[in-house]
Amino acid sequence: MPNIIMSKSSNKLDPSVKKKAYAFLEKLTENDASPGLHIEPIHNSVDARVRTGRVDDFFRAVLFKITGSGEPTYVFHGIWPHDDAIALAKKTTLSVNPVNGITEIRTVEPDAAMGVAAGSVADPAPAASAALAPEVAPSAADDTPVLVALGLSVADLVERLGLDQNLAVAALAAATEDNLLDLAGRAVEWQGLALIDLASGHSLGEVQERLALDQPVEDVADADEALLRGLDHAAAKLSFTYIESNDELRRAIDDGDFGAWRVFLHPEQRRYVAGSWNGPFRLSGGAGTGKTVVVLHRARALALADDNRRVIVTTYTTNLAEAMKRDLFRLDPNVAVSTMLGDCGVYVAGIDALAARVLKGAGDAADTAASTILGDGARVGAVRSASARWAEVLDIHGDDLPPELQSVAFLDAEYATVILPSRITSEAGYLKVRRPGRGVPLDRARRRAVWKIVAAYRNNGALDREMDFDEAAAVAAEYLTSVFRSGGGYLADHVLVDEGQDLTPARWQLLRALAGPEKRRDDLFIAEDSHQRIYGQKVVLSRYGIEIVGRSRRLTLNYRTTAQNLAFALSVLAPGEYTDLDDGSEKSSDYRSARSGPLPALHGCSGLGAEYDHATAVVADWLAAGVAPETIAVLVRDRLVRDKVVAALGERGVSVRAVDREGIKAGLPVVMTMHRCKGTEFSRVLLFGVSEGSVPAALRAEKYSKDSWEDAMLRERSLLYVAATRARDELAVSWSGATSSLLETTSR
Repeated sequence: MPNIIMSKSSNKLDPSVKKKAYAFLEKLTENDASPGLHIEPIHNSVDARVRTGRVDDFFRAVLFKITGSGEPTYVFHGIWPHDDAIALAKKTTLSVNPVNGITEIRTVEPDAAMGVAAGSVADPAPAASAALAPEVAPSAADDTPVLVALGLSVADLVERLGLDQNLAVAALAAATEDNLLDLAGRAVEWQGLALIDLASGHSLGEVQERLALDQPVEDVADADEALLRGLDHAAAKLSFTYIESNDELRRAIDDGDFGAWRVFLHPEQRRYVAGSWNGPFRLSGGAGTGKTVVVLHRARALALADDNRRVIVTTYTTNLAEAMKRDLFRLDPNVAVSTMLGDCGVYVAGIDALAARVLKGAGDAADTAASTILGDGARVGAVRSASARWAEVLDIHGDDLPPELQSVAFLDAEYATVILPSRITSEAGYLKVRRPGRGVPLDRARRRAVWKIVAAYRNNGALDREMDFDEAAAVAAEYLTSVFRSGGGYLADHVLVDEGQDLTPARWQLLRALAGPEKRRDDLFIAEDSHQRIYGQKVVLSRYGIEIVGRSRRLTLNYRTTAQNLAFALSVLAPGEYTDLDDGSEKSSDYRSARSGPLPALHGCSGLGAEYDHATAVVADWLAAGVAPETIAVLVRDRLVRDKVVAALGERGVSVRAVDREGIKAGLPVVMTMHRCKGTEFSRVLLFGVSEGSVPAALRAEKYSKDSWEDAMLRERSLLYVAATRARDELAVSWSGATSSLLETTSR
């Protein structure tokens, strides 16, 4: 039975052709000699392996046949109208890069020498360097091209990296990063990424390591075997995917390029999937850099390596956990998924669901843990949000606090970041405890006043038989730690955490306890981006038993968002100073995108009605252009605005769907809050209502200290950054009245 490998370009199929493509490839995998397929060589082609196949009366597939020693392997390049397919097949070649052995598809002219193809550009159009040069030529005679300014030469690009000669010449003529990005977007994938990395300031050696070019394919005499080995190189897998089942084939065709990045791996990312560390490891990176993809691939790899391994994958919200379950299935429908915490396989759940499952399984022992954490007589109860209980006790006992500290936000943060993780159960303990990072000095009198409210808060919880989410996590962590210390072991061999920047101290203590309270090899793998912290306070992991010093790496290449959209999103962050989970400075200046697109469209409106009209026109135009409805999103600051937008667009003839906890379904554009959009992506995004007073939202509760206010503003910037980076292809931003102050640093 023939093997099928799909090239990345083959994913870009017109929707009307997808069903035909699936039927064609399904038949091909069954019997490539079937007369109806008409798999035929092309006369006068530059590559003897190229074939065309009959999809229907109008369309033809372009493929390459590699014979090898066993069953034939077909590399599927794509589907075009008959005459276009023949013309393309004549000048397209599947060949091995002479420097590193990577297999590549390139477009050449029939009279070009096979060894020096007319550029590595993967577009069906001819790509001679003469045609490329005008697009990337310097804008003035005294301009120094980007790569030349970095001291690079044609020999560096060609002889050390393996870039095609004409691509290297054109790249060295690029006057700006935009010119270089345009060129990289039309090159063979790994060669384009090499150019982007070089422009970002990475050395030749670093680029070789990031793309695994320092691991060239071993030379073999047999040409077909060389192609097969070259297809297995990590850099080649940026362009090619092995199809191992009909289900996988259907997903590859149906998802197309839009969903491909969510499960594909850059060679640099592969190191973090397979790597091993003596203790917790942290992988940071901006939105769209593939942290979640690494987490999912690593979970799968750990489960496949040993059927007896217990792997937990978790994140902050239930919505994100459900999305990760879906993407894990997309990655590998056959991966062993566990439905019971502590069983072998991959167990995926939100962090609060993990705490609830631990407490449910603890039985009466959970009450003992509750007493240890919350004081004598405490018992496990229903889990509720903390805000209402804090407001109640503050109303009764708040007069003993200075006015600036009569804040639910202050009390909740003090409780979650100091009292709970420090296991404080008495006033005496609170008077002595250190409060690093809190920013609000408290003398003994103020501490006593705070403790009086905390004691009332806990007493009310005990009377109502309820806990807040941080209390539940702290109690669950204490229970697991007590089990371990009594010789009962731990529940997970490996714990993988996504969106770690949003977790509170008690939740980190729970994760540490799930993997065992003592450091082990590969116990915790943490993916986080401090620029996306939209919940909670700053956290330094070393304060809560998780040491990651020396075991941290960073991803900088964005696969989701265009360079133009990314630049807008980063400009929102620009004035802020961010710190990571290791208490180090987190910068965003070296983030780059592998994609290009239009500039974000920013539009101010005279009033709310005009902004509704504008939103209606934007969404209607995208729909008229054939954009799939469910890949269009309108993102807003809160639920009230969301519901008003849904109603207003509906009244104007454009049907949209409000999305809260449920998943996104096909059929209608969606409207959701900026918090809810975390973990999603869309082709087109409109940020609605980015007006002063709305974004940032009113933050009166955070005015109890300068540090608190500044941190709340960082979270508001992060929220807008998260929303802006949901857009893959086009981003629009609107407001009515005064523009949000967060847009002051953007280009408008």
